[in-house]
Amino acid sequence: MVERLIRALYSPSNVFCIHYDQKSPAVFRSSMEGIARCLPNVFIASKREYVIFAGFTRLKADINCLSDLLEVDVPWKYVINLCGQDFPLKTNMELVSELAGLNGANMLDTFRPNKRKKQRFSLHFEQKDWICLLAAPTSCSHVIRRKDTKDPDETLRNLTADYSHFLQVRGYEDVCATEKERHFHLAYSLVVHKYAWMVERLIRALYSPSNVFCIHYDQKSPAVFRSAMEGIARCLPNVFIASKREYVIYAGFTHLKADINCLSDLLEVDVPWKYVINLCGQDSPLKTNMELVSELAGLNGANMLDTFRPSKSKKQRFSLHYEQKDWMSPKRTNLTKSAPPHGIEMFTGSAYFVLSRGFVFYMNASVMVKDFLAWSEDTYSPDEHFWATLVRIPGVPGGVPRSNPDITGLLSKTRMVKWKYQEENLYPACTGKHARSICIPPAHLVYLFCFYCKGHTHPG
Repeated sequence: MVERLIRALYSPSNVFCIHYDQKSPAVFRSSMEGIARCLPNVFIASKREYVIFAGFTRLKADINCLSDLLEVDVPWKYVINLCGQDFPLKTNMELVSELAGLNGANMLDTFRPNKRKKQRFSLHFEQKDWICLLAAPTSCSHVIRRKDTKDPDETLRNLTADYSHFLQVRGYEDVCATEKERHFHLAYSLVVHKYAWMVERLIRALYSPSNVFCIHYDQKSPAVFRSAMEGIARCLPNVFIASKREYVIYAGFTHLKADINCLSDLLEVDVPWKYVINLCGQDSPLKTNMELVSELAGLNGANMLDTFRPSKSKKQRFSLHYEQKDWMSPKRTNLTKSAPPHGIEMFTGSAYFVLSRGFVFYMNASVMVKDFLAWSEDTYSPDEHFWATLVRIPGVPGGVPRSNPDITGLLSKTRMVKWKYQEENLYPACTGKHARSICIPPAHLVYLFCFYCKGHTHPG
């Protein structure tokens, strides 16, 4: 989590001081020292404390780093203190713009104390061993927070106009990869339509020079967004735009086609990728590229996706004919569809997947798959049954036998989605808002990281 925080804020022009608690486990301390050895602008505080919650050593830890920072050669303008569980809501460029406007002013909370707060410094407190005698909540950092602002697509488009500046500012030139990562290539299919900066952050979070990214932008998306995506592809040699792009309709056939277009293009690139993962522009990775490589290498060619027997309501999505008019979602008719071609048994699941190269190659060459794709054109949300059904066909690379139990979102590791109807029972209540029954933002980031870091799929 600490490495991800540094990665999210990283710029070669910045400097980072890490103070680790002397009580922290040896393996954690060693990891922090390792980060400092790898990155020239990251160092460990010269003096480290045994940090006690609400104790003097918590303050001393920051002061030690501040003293060290005054000794470095970097002429920094502002310093921001963070805890290991912080999560930035702005890019480095946005922070620079924001702080430049302060003109030397400081930014922090400062208010007159109430009666209860006065007791904290009007009475004597004793510190014994490593026990906190004053159990009071404290603020962990002074990171700039924002409420409801939109990502300025135009600023990203302008930044990509100078590719060398873009690579330097966003830190792509400083991305390192382990030997295992360099030999286990991953591919990504991104179907996106808005929030250019969010898409770039997603790519940056997953970026490795050994991976390859296909971006499919919706042909209906704003011109400035499309231009920003083209700019990213110009700047990064392993990122490209899908050769064929669709006018993507929610729950329509074109959403499935968008991914298929990227998969076809990915088979033509020179990168010998092992697995492909499809993403939307609002996804956020819970694992690093190194962790993904380690996880996927263990699949040994198997695929990872939801695939389960359809309920009565789900069956209606492909047993009846749906009509697509203009750019509206497909509308159901009373016309019954013919049975699936080649006697295919239907399964349903999610639009998202982790597929092996062998599976994608089979899909791209199979006449049966092409017939099934054509049959799915007048169904509702075909991406939610297409992949789930194909992976159950006997003989497909990395397939799942039809006799196997259902694989639902509680077993598949492809996505962590907080559904409204599963809150309180499986997940904490949503503290944001719901969009199509999904909690946005997911919040509880520590909760999400903890479950994935411990190897869980979902709680429950």
